Amino acid sequence: MIHPFQRLQVELAEIIARTPPGERLPSEPALAKQLGVSRATLREAMRSFEGQGLIRRRQGIGTFVVSHVQVIETGLEVLQSIESLAEKINLKVYMGEVKIIRLEADPMLADNLNVEKGTPLIKVERVITTEHRPVAYLIDILPENILSPAELEQGFTGSVLDFLLKRGDLNLMNSYTEINATSASSEIAKALEIQRGDPLLLFEVYLYDDGGRVVDYSHSYFLPGYFRFHLVRRVASHPNVNHV
Repeated sequence: MIHPFQRLQVELAEIIARTPPGERLPSEPALAKQLGVSRATLREAMRSFEGQGLIRRRQGIGTFVVSHVQVIETGLEVLQSIESLAEKINLKVYMGEVKIIRLEADPMLADNLNVEKGTPLIKVERVITTEHRPVAYLIDILPENILSPAELEQGFTGSVLDFLLKRGDLNLMNSYTEINATSASSEIAKALEIQRGDPLLLFEVYLYDDGGRVVDYSHSYFLPGYFRFHLVRRVASHPNVNHV
């Protein structure tokens, strides 16, 4: 027997499929009444469709059906910028308003960047959009002696990684990445035009040079429906199998 919540999702999927791209769905109260559920249950069901990039909820305006969007897909074996990945599928991406903040390393940031407490840092925050909507919120924190605010006024288009590679004076070697599911804070939800608490993918990345120095500590928040990440892994040998 189909679960009531699954039936709700099926019915919602049919309504979304019948609605032309760009058109607004009925209001939440009207849709909840039509489907015989509470608004809280309806919102929970709609989150999965927004995560898939099928609908877009805009605070105070309504929920709209989204036209087919290209998904940025990549393996996790190689660190690449959103710009580089989008270019491979001929998808245009743009940087929204950039915030560059000077700060001093507190104990946590000093530990993450392996620098002294009080070291001058810069924090670079920006939204990355496609032709349709904001899809990622990026935060990079670097020592100011590696990247200065003045430098970012010259040709910065959104990727700190690409900027450093183009500059060419650092021998960037590898990165360590932690991947988690998280929920959007009020600030990030507003920037990405989603609801507070909506699911996001969070990549916490440490970028190292060839001397083992952390040159960039970043947090990248991705809308799940617009990104697909995969990892190719080798199958481990069974400990009891002898290889000739």
